[in-house]
Amino acid sequence: MRVEEFDYHLPPSLIAQYPPPQRGETSLMVLHRQTGGIKHQAFRNIAQYVDPSDLLVMNNTRVLPARLIGKKETGGRVEMLLIPSWNGIEREWKALIKSGGKMKRGARIRFEQGLEGEVGEVKNGIGKVIFSDQSEVMDILLKIGHVPLPPYIKRGDEPLDRERYQTVFAERDGSIAAPTAGLHFTHDLLQSLGENGVRTTTITLHVGIGTFAPVKARDVEDHLMEAEWVEISEKTAREIEDTKARGGKVIAVGTTTTRALESFSTGSGGVKPGRGMTSLFIYPPYRFRIIDGLITNFHLPKSTLVMLTSAFAGRDLLMKAYQEAIRKKYRFYSYGDAMLIL
Repeated sequence: MRVEEFDYHLPPSLIAQYPPPQRGETSLMVLHRQTGGIKHQAFRNIAQYVDPSDLLVMNNTRVLPARLIGKKETGGRVEMLLIPSWNGIEREWKALIKSGGKMKRGARIRFEQGLEGEVGEVKNGIGKVIFSDQSEVMDILLKIGHVPLPPYIKRGDEPLDRERYQTVFAERDGSIAAPTAGLHFTHDLLQSLGENGVRTTTITLHVGIGTFAPVKARDVEDHLMEAEWVEISEKTAREIEDTKARGGKVIAVGTTTTRALESFSTGSGGVKPGRGMTSLFIYPPYRFRIIDGLITNFHLPKSTLVMLTSAFAGRDLLMKAYQEAIRKKYRFYSYGDAMLIL
């Protein structure tokens, strides 16, 4: 398939630059795959479409304030987005590096709080940074790091982003972007769903370059996904098995949750517990093995996320739904509105 088949025109005014005033005050488009029907709702009313026998699976990763701003020894400004390597070496990080001039191997960068790093080889804006022995990088990030808002949000991060670019169920540090479908849930909504018998469980997928890297290939099949860390507990695997046995639906909260579950599929309707890396790239005509429903945001044109969503909803139906969302002036992307595909 051509990447162009997943393109659409979005008026820039519909790209959400801020979260809604209150978490969960977002719109919800409900899309039925079999009938092609579209309904418009408030997200807080999502319980109308989830049965007591269903299971919501959420990604409990926590976004790191992984964007650092520092200076070279020459005084030039350097911006880095650190990417956890999950190799157990906290001093060494992969990073997206943006600098006013060419970044040489061995260049030393000074940040606040006494943090210093030495840059390894940089290729296509990606390099390795080795921080000094005495630096507790994770602790310093929490003090001086910036929230890594996506580039289509045309502003710097603000104090509100520390809370709002994070789900209420975030537990495990490790992502450089939020699993944005989860941003719509509040503690009250989760409690209400639980009181109605809807169960919830979590997996972990630490969002890295793979999720948001642009597709540069002409043909979809030629794109290679960067691997990302996944962990699924025995408890979650058992809950999915029980839900399937009862005839309930497994509803993934987000594309990252979907990739995690599908990556660890047993092939017979269940999920294997475990941990490891996944580079699974889902695009039409992928056959889903685990999920029966998907809660997701509205995604960028020609992105791997819109391809995954197209694989679940059907490309033509999804593009029709996106045009309806544009007509109804839904808010798009990370801080935007939501879609429930059943």
